Amino acid sequence: MTNKLKIINDPVHGFIKIPSEIIFDVIEHPYFQRLRRISQTGLLNLIFPGATHTRFHHALGAMHLMFTALETLKLKGIEISKEEEKSALLAILLHDVGHGPFSHALENMLMDDWHHEKLSLLFMNKMNVEFNGELSMAIEMFQGKYHRKFFNQLISSQLDVDRLDYLKRDSFYTGVSEGNVNTQRIISMMNVSEDELVIDAKGIYSIENFLTARMFMYWQVYYHKTSVLAEHLLIKILERAKFLISEGKDLPASENLKYFLHKNHFESATEEDIQRFTDLDDNDLIQAMKFWSKNEDLILSYLCKCVIRREFPKTIISSQPFDPEFIKDKINKTNLKFNIKNGAELVDEISRSLLPYNKDIQPIYLLQKNGKKITLENSENQILSSYINQLNTKYILSFPREIE
Repeated sequence: MTNKLKIINDPVHGFIKIPSEIIFDVIEHPYFQRLRRISQTGLLNLIFPGATHTRFHHALGAMHLMFTALETLKLKGIEISKEEEKSALLAILLHDVGHGPFSHALENMLMDDWHHEKLSLLFMNKMNVEFNGELSMAIEMFQGKYHRKFFNQLISSQLDVDRLDYLKRDSFYTGVSEGNVNTQRIISMMNVSEDELVIDAKGIYSIENFLTARMFMYWQVYYHKTSVLAEHLLIKILERAKFLISEGKDLPASENLKYFLHKNHFESATEEDIQRFTDLDDNDLIQAMKFWSKNEDLILSYLCKCVIRREFPKTIISSQPFDPEFIKDKINKTNLKFNIKNGAELVDEISRSLLPYNKDIQPIYLLQKNGKKITLENSENQILSSYINQLNTKYILSFPREIE
């Protein structure tokens, strides 16, 4: 009989307990083990060398924070059954199980808009059959169908344990200290009112700190101009590969990657689609880019060399869209330099927008001493919340370094 109540040593949170056997079995499942080979932050390690952590790390960390949050709520008199606790832990553990290689960059490319949450649900349903229905309540919570709303808010909202873990973890591995939020303090301020997740009013500054930390992490890390560019290059590489294959060219790639490059219609995922997708990971793409960097197609080989050799195009960042004439000039120079006609393939305007706090969709509520709830931005004590609900957009123009 295997002892399944293990302890995992995590560099961010310390020791993480596996509190029940079903959780151990889910972690051991091939779908979950695949996350060890999928980077949490895509190609971010090309900009922040320490960012080599995986989705596997993050899922365990989020489960640990969920466990801590539920313990806190129980101490505050919120009744949570054993079954509910187990299901909430399973739901957060599996919330990212549908992520593909290099995460967000490729999910729309490989399977026509099969968003990772849709795939996660698909995998959870398949696993639920294997585990004789043990994941049924977890799936309800994940979908927001469970009658006690706060469970879904802990999994997915503007202040969920998923965000708490990835901010702290990505801050730790990138070395960008602005993202280092005090998860213990925030979790200790969580409460439930009318079955909704709220924050004790005295925790307001921890929440504001969390929201600004998230904003800084986005602009400094996730939306850093080079990381935005790296993600964009990946999408372009796959688009180019799909285009060349549709023209009858043969490109070397692993069997599973070839399958997705050749297939174009994914109205509903077939058994084979799912099987192939769960066999894909970051390694398939890195291997393909290494092959393709020597391809005779100039566009494909150029883009792959950018990533594999880390010889990125030049980027300029702006708070306004670039002048079309300026972009046209870059395209003309690219055509001249490489003696090609499709230089537009190597010049890109990319934009990224961030709304640090959305006061309209699932706002954060503060629970006052008198038992009344108010939204964060309406609190007399707030310092920043009324300022960070503005949408902010930055524009990045990339073009070959050779034409500077």
